[in-house]
Amino acid sequence: MTLRVALVNPPFLPDYSRGQRSPAVTRSGTLYYPMWLAYAAAHVRRLGHTPLLIDAPASRLSESETLDRLNQFAPQVVLVETATPSIVNDLHFASRVKVNGNEKLVYVCGTHASALPGDCLREAPEIDGVIYGEYEVPLEEIVRCLQQGRRVPIGEGICSRGGEQKRERLRFLQNMDDGPFVSEIYKEFLPIDRYFNPNAHYPMVALVSGRGCPYGCSFCVFPQTLMGRGYRQRSVDSLIAEFRWISHHLPHVKGVFLEDDTFTTNKPRVLDFCEKLQRENLPLTWTANARADVDEETLRAMKNAKVRGLCVGFESGSQVILDAMGKALTLEKMEAFAVAAQRAGVKVHGCFVVGFPQETPVTLQQTLQFALRLPLDTAQFYPLMVYPGTRAYAEAARTGMIAAPTFRDWLSPTGQHQCVVRNSRFTPQQLVAFCNFARRRFYLRKSWLWRNFRLILTDADERARVLRAAATFSRHLLEDR
Repeated sequence: MTLRVALVNPPFLPDYSRGQRSPAVTRSGTLYYPMWLAYAAAHVRRLGHTPLLIDAPASRLSESETLDRLNQFAPQVVLVETATPSIVNDLHFASRVKVNGNEKLVYVCGTHASALPGDCLREAPEIDGVIYGEYEVPLEEIVRCLQQGRRVPIGEGICSRGGEQKRERLRFLQNMDDGPFVSEIYKEFLPIDRYFNPNAHYPMVALVSGRGCPYGCSFCVFPQTLMGRGYRQRSVDSLIAEFRWISHHLPHVKGVFLEDDTFTTNKPRVLDFCEKLQRENLPLTWTANARADVDEETLRAMKNAKVRGLCVGFESGSQVILDAMGKALTLEKMEAFAVAAQRAGVKVHGCFVVGFPQETPVTLQQTLQFALRLPLDTAQFYPLMVYPGTRAYAEAARTGMIAAPTFRDWLSPTGQHQCVVRNSRFTPQQLVAFCNFARRRFYLRKSWLWRNFRLILTDADERARVLRAAATFSRHLLEDR
C-alpha cells in the first residue's frame, strides 16, 4: 500500500528561518531550507511512498492556506517541525492539522520536540506523538505500522501518550547515498529563489554530506538534539553526483552550502572531494561549515575546487571561555588557521558568542580585539543562545542565567533574536549592546568598507550576494538595542 506523507514547516512570522541552528527572522535576510524535512521527504520517496513538503514561511502561506494544501493532499501521516521560539505556534498548528480534515496520524519533530517530548505531548493533547532525534528511522517505523495495520509502538525515537520518556537513540540513518537527492526534493516542492545565506553565492541550495559532530561544544544544538556526536559520512562520489545533478537540472543555482556541522573533520575525505570536484569543473561555488584548525594544504585544495568561503566558529577571544564551552582549540591554533585561509585565498566568516558564565569586561574586550586582529571577511557577534537539550541550556537553567520568561521571548515581536541569558556581571541588555558595538567596530572600518566596495564593482556574483545581505543588514548595523 502506497501512503501519502506530508512534511510541514509550519507558518509563523514572515521570513522566519526555523531550520537554522538559532531560529529567527534574521538581520541579514538569511532563510534556511527545511533541510531535515526535505531529507525525510527523500526517504519517504525512497521507501516507495508519496511525499508532500510544504515550507509555509518560504512560500508565505498562512495557516488556512497551509491547511487547505494538506486537505487537498489528504495524507495518512503528517510531520510538523518545531523550534524553541515558535513552539507554542508550532504545537497549535499541529493540533489544527489533527482535527482538520481526513483521518491522519500527526507527529511533531525538530530540535525543541526532541529535547522536550513530554512537554509537547502535554501541551498538544490532540497530536499522536513526537519523533525525537533525526526523522528517517522513526518515520519509517510509523509508515510500516500503518501499512501493516498495526498500532505505532512507543519505541526508540517515538514518544506518545503513556510513553513520554525518551529512550537512548541507537539507530540512525546509515546509508545516505541512496536517491533521490535532496536537491530533487527542493526542485519539486520549494521556491528555491527564496532561500538565502550571505556566505554563499545566490541562488543557492543547502546539502548535508555528513550528520553529527564529534566535538563537544556546549551550545551547538543539532548534535545534542537531532544527529548525535558521531560523524556519519556520505560517500564523496554520491556528493559529487549531486553537485553534477544541481548543475544540470538547476542551472540558475550558483552556490552550494554544505551544512554539515563540521565538514572539515575528515581531511582525507575533504581532499578526495576537492580533487574530484575540481575535475568536474562545474559552474558552482560552494561554502561549508569548518572548524578553525584546517591546514593550508586542505585550504588550497578547497580553493582549487571553487570554495567560496568557510563559516567558522571562533566563539571567544578568551582561552578560559573556550575551554569551558568544550571548544578544544587554542587561540593560537585559530589565528594560524585564519592566516592560512587568507594566504590560500579562502574567505572566512567568523562567529563570536558572548555571555558565558565566565564572561567579564576583560573577556569581552579580548573577543573584540581577537575578531579585529583576525583576517576575516565577515563576522557576526551574538549573545549566547541556549536551547533545550544542550549542555549550555542545562547549565544556564541550573545557575539561574536564563532571563527569558517564556520560549517566545527568545525572539522580539518581529522575530529577531533576543538575548535570553545573563550572568553575574552582565544583564541581557549589556550583552546586546556589546554585540552591536562590536559589529559596528568590525564593519565600519575603512579597510573593510573599501574591500567590499571593490567587490561590488568587480565581481558580479559577489555583488549580488553583498547587495542582498546589505539591504537588510544595514538597517540593523547602527542599532544600540
